[in-house]
Amino acid sequence: MGMDRKIEKKKGIKAKHIIYSVVGIIVLFFVVKMIVNSGTSTFRTEKEKITVSAVEKGDFNDYISIIGRVEPKTTIFLDVEEGGKVIEKVAEEGELVKKGDVIVRLQNNDLNLAILNAESQLAYHSNELRNTLISMEQQKISNKQQLLSIDYEIIRLKRNYEQDKILYDKGFIAKEQYLLSKENYELAVKDRELRYERMVQDSIFRKSQRALMDASLNNMQQNLRMVQQRLENLNVKAPANGQLGTLNIEIGQSINRGERIGQLHILDNFKVVAEVDEHYIDRVRRGLKATFERQDKPYKLLAKKVYPEVREGRFEVDFNFEGETPDNLRTGQTYHIKLELGHPVEAILLPRGGFFQSTGGQWVYVVDENGSKATKRDIRIGRQNPLYYEVLEGLEPGNKVITSSYELFGENDVIEFK
Repeated sequence: MGMDRKIEKKKGIKAKHIIYSVVGIIVLFFVVKMIVNSGTSTFRTEKEKITVSAVEKGDFNDYISIIGRVEPKTTIFLDVEEGGKVIEKVAEEGELVKKGDVIVRLQNNDLNLAILNAESQLAYHSNELRNTLISMEQQKISNKQQLLSIDYEIIRLKRNYEQDKILYDKGFIAKEQYLLSKENYELAVKDRELRYERMVQDSIFRKSQRALMDASLNNMQQNLRMVQQRLENLNVKAPANGQLGTLNIEIGQSINRGERIGQLHILDNFKVVAEVDEHYIDRVRRGLKATFERQDKPYKLLAKKVYPEVREGRFEVDFNFEGETPDNLRTGQTYHIKLELGHPVEAILLPRGGFFQSTGGQWVYVVDENGSKATKRDIRIGRQNPLYYEVLEGLEPGNKVITSSYELFGENDVIEFK
C-alpha cells in the first residue's frame, strides 16, 4: 500500500498579488488627489480658445499711446467791434483770406443816424467858429484903428502943448490956456497906455479863446472820425493772413457789440493737441518728449503746455514740433503719438491682455510645465505701456500666463485644458 505525499505550496509573488497591489495604488492615488483637490474649484476649457503669453525680462519703455490733433499754434478770435444785422457773408468757413479782406458785412441804422448828427453838429460849430474868428479879426482891426487915432491925437496935442509952452514962457498966453493944453496932452498919453494894455489883454483872451475853439472843433472832427470808423467796423475784416475757421452767423441775424462770431487760424505754424487719461495727470508735465510717424518717417514733439482742467476723465496737452515739421499739415489731422513718461529700465514684462479687466492685475492663471492646466497666482503689477505690464512680484521670466479675458472662468482656482 502506497503512502500519501504532502504537497508543498510554491513560494513567490502570484498574479493575484500584483492585481491587488495595482488596485491599491490606484485607490491610493485617487484618495490623495481628492485630499489635494479638496476646496479647489476647477474649470475646463479648450486650449485653442485662450491666449497664453510668456513672461520675459527686458527693457520696459515707460510710455503711453495717445491720439493727437493738428491745430494752428496761433488762433485769432473774431469779435464784432460794432453790433448790427448781418446782411452778407463774404467768406465761408475754411476759406483762405488775406489781412484786410472783408468776411462779414453788418448794417446798423442807429449808427448811420449818429453819423448824420455828428456831421450836422460839426458843420454848425465850424460855422460858429468861423463867425467868431471873423468877429475877432474885426475887433482886432478896430483896436488898431483906435490906437492909430489916439497916436494921431497925441501928436496934435503934443504940438499944441509945445507951442503953448513957448507962448506962455514969452507971456503971450494965459497960464490957464497953457495948463489946459498940457493936461490934454498928458491925458492922451495915459489914455493910449490904457488902450494899449487893453488891446494886449484882448489879444491874449482872443488867442486863448481861439485855442479852446480849435480844440473843441478838433474834438468834434475826431468824434466824427470815430463814428465813421464805427461805420467801417460794420465790415468785419480779417486781422491777418490765415484760414477762416468756424463762423457762427446767418444772414439776418442780429449781432451784439463784442460778440464772438468765429476764429481765424494762422497757418504759418502748427501744434499738436492731445487728450490724456486723468490717470496720468501727475506724471505728464512740460518738457516730456513724444514721437509719431507719418509715411514711415518719425517726427519729434515736445510737451509745451499741460492744461489742469479735467473734463470727462481727460485733460489736454499741447505739443510743439521739435526739429523738422511734416509738409502739408492740415488743421484737424490726427496721429497716434507715443508719449514718453520716463527712461527705459530693465524689468519683468507681462504682455497686455483682457485678463486685466477681471483681475485688476492682482492675480493671473499660470500654466504648469506640461501645459495641461493653469493655476491662480497672486502677482503685483507696477507701470504699464500699450504692450506690457511691469511685474513687480509673483512671476519669473519663462512663466506662461493666460492673458486673454477671464470672464468665463468665474472664481475657479484651476483651469484645465481639454
